[in-house]
Amino acid sequence: MKKRQTNIVVVTVAVFVATFMTAVEGTIVTTAMPTIVGSLKGISIMNWVFSIYLLTQAMMTPIYGKLTDTIGRKPVFIAGIFIFIVGSALSGMSHNMLTLIIARAVQGIGAGSIMPVSLTLLADMYDMKKRAKMLGYNSAAWGIASIFGPLVGGIIVEKWSWHWIFFINLPIGLVLILLISTFLVEEKKVYQKKPMDLLGSGTLMMLLLSVLLAVQFFGTELFSLRVIGLIIAAILFIALFIFAEKRAVDPVMPLHLFRNRAFVLVNLVAFLLSGVLIGIDVYIPMWLQGVLGKSAMIGGVALAPMSIFWMEGAFLTSKLLPKYGDKKVLLIGTSILAVAGAWLLFLPLQTSFWWFVAISVVWGIGFGLAFTTFTVSVQSGVPAGELGVATSFNTLVRTLGQTILVSVFGVVLNSLVAKNMLSGAPKGIMNQLINPHTVTSIPAKMIEPLRSVLFSGIRGVFGLSFGLIILTLLILIGYKEARRN
Repeated sequence: MKKRQTNIVVVTVAVFVATFMTAVEGTIVTTAMPTIVGSLKGISIMNWVFSIYLLTQAMMTPIYGKLTDTIGRKPVFIAGIFIFIVGSALSGMSHNMLTLIIARAVQGIGAGSIMPVSLTLLADMYDMKKRAKMLGYNSAAWGIASIFGPLVGGIIVEKWSWHWIFFINLPIGLVLILLISTFLVEEKKVYQKKPMDLLGSGTLMMLLLSVLLAVQFFGTELFSLRVIGLIIAAILFIALFIFAEKRAVDPVMPLHLFRNRAFVLVNLVAFLLSGVLIGIDVYIPMWLQGVLGKSAMIGGVALAPMSIFWMEGAFLTSKLLPKYGDKKVLLIGTSILAVAGAWLLFLPLQTSFWWFVAISVVWGIGFGLAFTTFTVSVQSGVPAGELGVATSFNTLVRTLGQTILVSVFGVVLNSLVAKNMLSGAPKGIMNQLINPHTVTSIPAKMIEPLRSVLFSGIRGVFGLSFGLIILTLLILIGYKEARRN
C-alpha cells in the first residue's frame, strides 16, 4: 500500500488562506468600529478591542512554537484555527463591549498559532530557494488584507450587520480545518516523557503581558506609576523566566539560542524593521488625510504598491540568497529602505499623491528583500528540532516591534504637535483635522496652520524611522550569517 504524502499545493493554499483570515481580522474591524461602538456603547474602552487581540496573540506565539516541535505542526495548527473561529463566533454574538473584548482575547489566542505555524509549514515543505518565493506569496496575503479589509468591512456593515465581520470566519475556518486534516500528513511523533515547562511558560506569558500593557499605557500616560510598576514587574519576570529555563528539562524557549550571535542580531533587525513598517502603515495615510485632505481610500491606495512589490522583493530574494548569502541580501534590502526613508523624510508638506505611490514601490521591494531574508535566516540557523520555536520567536519579535514602536511613534507625534500647537486652539481639534468628515467644522483660517503642525509631528516620526533603518544597517555590519540547514 502506497504511503500517504502531504498534498503540498493544497496545504500551501490553506496556509495562505489562514494567514489572510487572521490578517484581515485586524483591518476589517477598523472599518466596523464606529458602528460597533454605536451599537454596544463603549467608546471609552474601544481601543482594547484591538489591543487585547494583539496581546493574547503575542503571549501565545512562543507557547505554540514549542508545541509544534514537540507534538507536531498539524494538531497545533488545527487547534489554533478552531480556537480562532470560536472567538469569532463569540465576538459576533457579543451584546456589550466587555464581552466583545473577552471574545477578541479568545480570537487572539487562536491567531497566535496561525502565523508561526504557517511559516514553519512552509519551511518544512520547501527548500530555501522555493521557500523565499512562498514567503513572498504569504506576505502578500497581509498586503491584500490591508487593502481589501476596510472595503469588505464597509460592505458587510452596510449590507448586513457588524456581527457578520466575525461570523464570516466560521465557514472559512471549518474548511481550513478539513483541508489540513485531510491533506497534511505528518510522521507520528515519538513522545518523550518530559515534564512540561509550566513555570517557564507561565513566566514568559506574564513577562509579555507586563511589557505589552506597559507599552499600551505608555502611549497615553508616559512614565506614570502604573507604567513604572509594569516595567518593574517585567524585569522581575525576566529574572524568573531565566531561572526557570536554566532548570527546565525541556524549556519552552531554549536559552542557548540567545548565545547564537546570528540568531540574536537577525531578530533585532526584525524588531526594528517591523517598527518602521508600522510607522509607514499608520503615518503615510495620516499625512494624506490630515495634511493633504485626501479621503481614507486614497491613503490605502497609496500603500497598495508596497504589497505588490513586497512580493516582487521576495521573489528577488529567492534568486539573490543562493548567490550572495543572508548578510549581503539583508544589507541590500535595508539600503533600499534607507533610500525610501530619506526620500520620505525630505518630501515637502504639499506633495503629489503620485510621489507617495512611487515611494511605496521602493518600500515594498526593500521590505520584501529584508523580511523574507531574516525569516529564512532564522529558520536555517537552528537545528530542525527547534525550527518551530525559532520561527515563533521571530514572529513574536515582529509583533513586539510593531506594538512597542507604534507607541513610541505616538509619543513623538503628540509631543511635537503639542510643542507647535496654535495658541488658543481647542482641545481635540487635531482629531477633527485628521477625519475628512469633521475637518469642515474647523474655521477655514485655522486649517492650513493646523496642517503644518500635524506635518511637523509626522516628519518627526519619519525622522525616527529613518534613524532606526540606519541603526539596522550598523547592526548588519556585525552580522555573521548562519549556516543554512
